[in-house]
Amino acid sequence: MIQLSILKIIGYGPWTLTLGSDREHELQILQASLYQELQKLFSEKNCIVFLNRADEFFVVSNGLGLDEHIQIQKTLEELFDIHLTISIGYGESPFEANLNAYDGKKNEIILNKKYNIFGFINGKSNLKVSIMHLDVDDLTSKRKTNSPYEISSKIFEIYSKMSKFFLEKNSLTFFMGGDNFMVVANDDAKNSVQKFIDMIKNNDNIYLNCGIGNGSTCREAMKLATKSLDTIREIRDSGKEKPEVYELSC
Repeated sequence: MIQLSILKIIGYGPWTLTLGSDREHELQILQASLYQELQKLFSEKNCIVFLNRADEFFVVSNGLGLDEHIQIQKTLEELFDIHLTISIGYGESPFEANLNAYDGKKNEIILNKKYNIFGFINGKSNLKVSIMHLDVDDLTSKRKTNSPYEISSKIFEIYSKMSKFFLEKNSLTFFMGGDNFMVVANDDAKNSVQKFIDMIKNNDNIYLNCGIGNGSTCREAMKLATKSLDTIREIRDSGKEKPEVYELSC
């Protein structure tokens, strides 16, 4: 069981028009500042924010109740002129939690009207998060024969394939920058990751590593996923044959 909170800026499109035509730099600064503050507020509560679109954010919010969501909304309203809705849902898979959050907002299941919070909160303690942290093995060598933009194009091509592949496993994929991706995963996704790694290796001649972490909160699971990925690198750098997938649980 996993809980997601989806935050979206209210009336973003019409609001941007009030800034005039010379606005794009201001919007980029705003989006970066908002993401920074969201990540700070939620990570302090052992949650992690994933940038879905510049005006929308996904938070794996296991263990976070309504009062904590309200407090975060209060802080955001003090810091920014814009306002956000929060749609909360939980489910047996990350995609199911996403659907339930979406349904809660669409059907106006109001948890707090003043602070625009909708959906369903899981009050149980048996929540679990699995995070898969994937990166490209030895990307440095590819920089010798490919320009920065060509590498970026290939990274986004892999991201597109990864997103589609794991969505079919009811899991959610996010690009984290550089050559790093994270999948909020279920057991089906974890059991299928070697198949995806082999597919990319055979079709694109790109080698991926995957560290998996399992915990009760997203921050805990992400820490273990990154530690797993670091372990793969350490084994590789020691000269031993490295695994392509490594998993840790708390």
